Amino acid sequence: MIGADLLFTVLKHPAFHALTALLVVGFLTAVSLLKFYAYVTCGYFHEKAEMKGKTVIVTGATGGIGKETARELAKRGARVLIACRNAESGEKVKEEIVRSTKNEQIVVKKLDLSSLKSVREFAEDINRTEQRLDVLIHNAGTAENKFKKTEDGIEVTMATNHFGPFLLTHLLIDLLKRTESSRIVVVASELYRLASLNLNNLNPASSWCPPYWYYVSKYANICFTLELARRLEGSGVTANCLHPGMIDSGIWRNVPVPLSWGLQLIVKGFFKTPLQGCQTSVFLACSEEVKNVTGKYFMDCKEKGLSSGATDVSKAKKLWELSEKFVNLKNTDPKI
Repeated sequence: MIGADLLFTVLKHPAFHALTALLVVGFLTAVSLLKFYAYVTCGYFHEKAEMKGKTVIVTGATGGIGKETARELAKRGARVLIACRNAESGEKVKEEIVRSTKNEQIVVKKLDLSSLKSVREFAEDINRTEQRLDVLIHNAGTAENKFKKTEDGIEVTMATNHFGPFLLTHLLIDLLKRTESSRIVVVASELYRLASLNLNNLNPASSWCPPYWYYVSKYANICFTLELARRLEGSGVTANCLHPGMIDSGIWRNVPVPLSWGLQLIVKGFFKTPLQGCQTSVFLACSEEVKNVTGKYFMDCKEKGLSSGATDVSKAKKLWELSEKFVNLKNTDPKI
């Protein structure tokens, strides 16, 4: 009882309340300073680049940085094609963007990047209905918390984040080549540094840690982009990838409890907003500064270095060859 009485006395003591208040103020001050630092060091694209007369595809544009990327490009006058799995959600986003930008050239197209059939149907539609394609932004991504495979027998995260975009790029490349100074923008991540790219296991049969494949897919995004740029040299089409920053977006919804509890505090306290996170995507999509730049990796609207593994040409070529087999490229498909 003496211990309990002592504890009760300490808790009631004014000095304890003063110390608690001081710690709370200190914590809030630290959070505010970190948020301010994140704000001032975030790369913002301030160039008044116009996109009138240009057509842009943004995958995964119903939320997060994809939605803000679509909005920012719509503000600049672009014709924006929102490629998404859920057409109903896409229509709601379309209405919101039209209302906020006064640009009615927003089109919703159904696309499930985890399905090779859906990718082919989408590409066939685009090639039939569009006269030009100035920018293809591979933004859509997923991080699954359970191991599962698609109808094509491919692990879902790898299918959505790498193999789907790989196939889509091939199927739209002729349209991109016919459009002067077109661009391909791939949203990767610095989290690639937490993974390795095992070319003997691009499609796992099982996984004890499904979220790890998000890191692997981002590694693949970078290798794919660099090899794509090499193969497109002299074609007039550029290809660059980027790290948008750690973003407060829906990508974290799949983190299981109890990890999600602590993560949400970090996400809300220190991560970028989707608007901040879309800046580098918009920069690569329309800045004159990078009109002829290709095969590079960017962060905060500036070029950033990569690990030696990510820039390994032989590894990228092998990934390309294996990816062609995984997506079942046909003899009649456009080749890059």
